[in-house]
Amino acid sequence: MSTPSTLPLATGIRRLDAESHRWVQRLGADGLDRETAIGELHVLLLRASRFEVARRRAVLGRRYDTEHEDLAQQSADDALMAVLGKLDQFRGDSRFTTWAYKFALYEAAVKVRRRVWHQREVELRPEHGGLGADLQPSVDDGIQMRELLAALTHAIEHDLSTRQREVLVSVTLHDVPIDVLAERLHSTRGALYKTLHDARRKLRASLEARGISTNASADRQVEE
Repeated sequence: MSTPSTLPLATGIRRLDAESHRWVQRLGADGLDRETAIGELHVLLLRASRFEVARRRAVLGRRYDTEHEDLAQQSADDALMAVLGKLDQFRGDSRFTTWAYKFALYEAAVKVRRRVWHQREVELRPEHGGLGADLQPSVDDGIQMRELLAALTHAIEHDLSTRQREVLVSVTLHDVPIDVLAERLHSTRGALYKTLHDARRKLRASLEARGISTNASADRQVEE
């Protein structure tokens, strides 16, 4: 496994507890001590990754097996690279191992979600007229809610760009994880969050132009 050869020490290192200080010093050093520290860190990250994959194994629909172990190994590898790449950002607000574990838990969660969606089709529905079933009011909805849903459907279909409609519908109505959608659209999480933010802002403006209040109740119709 290749790793960055040189790593800067964290700013504010004097605030670190003794154990965290030692981790940062060893990982930021050169030679055998650094390689040993990397190996020890990988063991800890693999433990955290296995825990998170096992915790989410019900989503994959079976007991922990070799596929789960493969996900955990990949998660630990990617988490290690992330920790080493961001070592200079560690500020000591928590213990170093606690900070590092978060990378492993995040990578494991992302990989499990991607595996679940691996063979599932992400229906983007960029064309108009495809939101009827998604925003269909129930028989218990009052007149105001029916008017809101009708206005919201019209705004999504006519006031958003195709890209904004794709992202909004996929994430908020079809529950597609943002990282999965980023992978399918060959984009990034940051770019899709920006698109989602712009789409919601445009919808609020569209509804307000029609005299419809965009209070918290209305906003929840297009929230994640």
